[in-house]
Amino acid sequence: MFPSLFISHGSPMLALEPGESGPALARLAAELPRPRAIVIVSAHWESQELLINANPHPETWHDFGGFPPALFAVQYPAPGLPELSAQVVELLTAGGLAAKIDNQRPLDHGVWVPLSLMYPQADIPVVQVSLPTRQGPALQTRVGRALANLRELGVLVIGSGSITHNL
Repeated sequence: MFPSLFISHGSPMLALEPGESGPALARLAAELPRPRAIVIVSAHWESQELLINANPHPETWHDFGGFPPALFAVQYPAPGLPELSAQVVELLTAGGLAAKIDNQRPLDHGVWVPLSLMYPQADIPVVQVSLPTRQGPALQTRVGRALANLRELGVLVIGSGSITHNL
């Protein structure tokens, strides 16, 4: 069974200047079995309601400004997996949580920055889950419990964020 991970993704510049974090994330990925897919919650997709990305070909979203052009050239073309997105909605619904599909969402830097260091080939499907912040941490605990069984199906579940954003 896969663990659930929380990864502090730091500044978007981590993609170009990984410091010690890049090799540590690569080692972590190498120590884990290869996941069938990744379900990830990024602190950069805040929403009113619980949304699940079902975009089969999500773009790499450079959802920031003021960084060097080289960072805007970075692409992480991981595929989506709409079937898994539907399964995530079913699991959340079974857990008493209303969730909706979003077919348009690109991958924000809270997703592609850490994944580019862990799985640089971008060949593992990624499903992003939104963060309904106004519903508080109790909701996130319920989301985690509802999705926990995905780990037994070869899905790596990740929370990506940071305690502060002091850029």
